[in-house]
Amino acid sequence: MAASPPPQRARSTRLVVLLPYVWLTAFFLVPCLIILKISLSQTAIAQPPYTPVLDLAAGWAGVRDFLAGLSFDNYAALAADWLYLSSYLKSVEVAAVSTAILLVLGYPLAYAISRAQGRMQALLVLAIILPFWTSFLIRVYAWITILQQDGLFNTALQVLGIIDAPVAWLASDTAVYIGLVYSYLPFMVLPLYASLQQQDDTLLEAAADLGCRRWQAFWKITVPLSTRGALAGALLCFIPIVGEFVVPDLLGSSRTLMIGQTLWTEFFSNKDWPIAGAIAMVLLFVLVGPIAAFEHMRARELETR
Repeated sequence: MAASPPPQRARSTRLVVLLPYVWLTAFFLVPCLIILKISLSQTAIAQPPYTPVLDLAAGWAGVRDFLAGLSFDNYAALAADWLYLSSYLKSVEVAAVSTAILLVLGYPLAYAISRAQGRMQALLVLAIILPFWTSFLIRVYAWITILQQDGLFNTALQVLGIIDAPVAWLASDTAVYIGLVYSYLPFMVLPLYASLQQQDDTLLEAAADLGCRRWQAFWKITVPLSTRGALAGALLCFIPIVGEFVVPDLLGSSRTLMIGQTLWTEFFSNKDWPIAGAIAMVLLFVLVGPIAAFEHMRARELETR
């Protein structure tokens, strides 16, 4: 019969297991509950700029008045105003297209890195990580200079003979996609690289022995085995891009109004915290869907092993 662990060790184990839950409760659950409460409040010219405010000094009557003042009017306003709906749809559209472009560009890069040898592989991984060492805002501002009519991008295209006259790239969807793809490419490449790196090369050798050509082995073995890395990279890109603010605000136009810009406007310009809270909560629920689907798929995959 196995001996039970010492009490001190058991307490240490419980503490280690408990710490992540304490962290998530303090820095995720509690802030979400605060935003949820604000989203159910009403705008007011006061400090804080919403009502009701819980007054614990008033006892049960204060709690009752607080609960009576909460409503779903802000969520009804979101559903009734096309500005908010179009912002959500545009955000999902931009995120989906950007993620697809990232997957198309990131997979060959990750595959090439995983097939590199020794020091070259380490250098290629370093080249992918290197942009993280520079401020994100500085990198986006650099693209403003590059995409100007007299910038490097137009100059290069003219030298190559692709265009005859400078093109206005800034303040367009194209500029937004360029900025997003550049900014989030490492988030796609690294999970794919990790998935491809872990694959067993003997499977490809066995396929070759059975008469399978290299491109057939790639599509029938390499691609299916890297699906989890592709899904992880897609989620790492899609979720933050939906709420992206900096890239569409600096490189886009009014036609590229994403939900992050709408949220910023409501919170800072209009001082409408309840509407901003409702926008944030709806965005959270929209993003929970892909995460739950991925976790369900992974759980089913583990059950079948």
